[in-house]
Amino acid sequence: MSPASASRADATRKRSFLRTRKGRLALAAGVVVACGAAGAFTVQALTPELTVRGLSGGSVLNAAHAKSLAMSVTADDTSLLRSLRVTLDGRPVPTRLNGDRLEIQPPALADGKHRLSVEGSGGSIPFTSPRASRTFTVDTSPPVLRLGPAQAASLHAPVTVRGRASGARQIEVNGRKTDIGADGTFEVTVQNPPPVIKVTATDRAGNVATGTVQAVVKHPLMRAAHLTAIGWTSDSLREGVLDLIRQKKLNAVELDIKDEDGEIGYASKVPLARRIGAAKGYYDARQAIEAIHKLGAQVIGRIVAFRDPILANAAWQGDHRSSVVQTPGGDPYGGGNYGSLAFTNFADTTVRRYNIDLASEAASLGFDDILYDYVRRPDGPLSGMKFEGLGSDTPEQSIAGFVAETRAVVRPKGAFLGVSVFGVAASRPKEIAQDIGLLAQQADYIAPMVYPSHWGPGEYKVADPNAQPYDIVQRSLADFARKTKGSEAQVMPWLQDFSLGVHYGPQEVHEEIRAAADDGMQSFLLWNAGAKYQGDALAVMH
Repeated sequence: MSPASASRADATRKRSFLRTRKGRLALAAGVVVACGAAGAFTVQALTPELTVRGLSGGSVLNAAHAKSLAMSVTADDTSLLRSLRVTLDGRPVPTRLNGDRLEIQPPALADGKHRLSVEGSGGSIPFTSPRASRTFTVDTSPPVLRLGPAQAASLHAPVTVRGRASGARQIEVNGRKTDIGADGTFEVTVQNPPPVIKVTATDRAGNVATGTVQAVVKHPLMRAAHLTAIGWTSDSLREGVLDLIRQKKLNAVELDIKDEDGEIGYASKVPLARRIGAAKGYYDARQAIEAIHKLGAQVIGRIVAFRDPILANAAWQGDHRSSVVQTPGGDPYGGGNYGSLAFTNFADTTVRRYNIDLASEAASLGFDDILYDYVRRPDGPLSGMKFEGLGSDTPEQSIAGFVAETRAVVRPKGAFLGVSVFGVAASRPKEIAQDIGLLAQQADYIAPMVYPSHWGPGEYKVADPNAQPYDIVQRSLADFARKTKGSEAQVMPWLQDFSLGVHYGPQEVHEEIRAAADDGMQSFLLWNAGAKYQGDALAVMH
């Protein structure tokens, strides 16, 4: 061999077997052949290279990553793949040869540190020993997230969210990343907060813990009387209620936005309201709100949600029948003595959007509260009704979801959201799909209609509820207090200021008010369809 040939051989690596045969020399993969003087040569074996794919050394895997982990081994000499031995924490792991790679099939991985080792005999080079390894950690436990209460001074005020996320590397509050201390604590101020603030904590493995905290704004003391849209246009009825405000016996007016007939009292600009002829324009909303605010009082806008004959008739005639509660046979549902086209379908997106649009408009106009009424299904057996679009939700869940959607819209506009409910809803939530526990999570207050005249004998062990206003109101409201415990919702009852079967004078109305106060409920709303209220039943507010 010439010196030039020897120089070239020093740097030559070939992919063939090393053998001497008939005086000829063949070069192997991973072999360096060096020729010296007088034609002598030496052979030096180099360890073939193994590459573990799909897993980096020092990786931290969460549950999803560990479950979907796809590892394989490649080698610059594919012949040695068959001889590789793969172990995980010292135990053999099943493998499968797939073309030019050896696929690793690990078992379910427990939390903790692991070591993957790959060893071979050298394949076609018996005096080499290829090795590769990876150390990694499996961590499937999310951070431990604890959130403190978040209270704001008003609906327009910012709220400070505080908490601790043990083990977290990153915190997001309402979609905004925030700093986290070495001990996992964090604090962030949210401007114009939504009613429910979402907090997300993520650790180094990508495990996520989520939590929510309500932006709590305590509703101010409220003592209100109901007025219809037509009632507001009557000087005597309107001034009768406003006089009670001037006397400091009331501090709020509940004024109808949309009533039981589906009529909207002011000239709404909601497109669907105008299209179906629901916007009547009986009163000027801005002028009414301004007049009440000048007296230092609040305005509660009542929206009768799902009892809506105008919308139901327009939908049925316009071939949008999914907007109407139907029988299983596809006819309009006519139970509950309301008529066959009285109740719209709470699960229908058009119906929901219509009511939310009205609530949004009213909040923008300056109504201080939005108070839903008839936020329920019709009376009667559920088996006789069909609600298109309900899906897998129960009626109770769907209605609570609707309330949540509404509050997310009206709270940023500065309006509280209340929900009027039947008195029996506390003990019989499925009767009309009003689950108080669910609704209390989504509303600022629950307004139960605990009118003594509406209870049957023996309810809450009261022999004659209509003749025992204190007993039935106190006991039923105590049940609502229990059902709303643990939520941030207040209970503000509707009280009866009318006679039905039993004469109700100032003393009877006062007994209702005293019963509510004994349950810790100082706020209330008075109902009289004719808007004639008994001021002698009311104490002056200080």
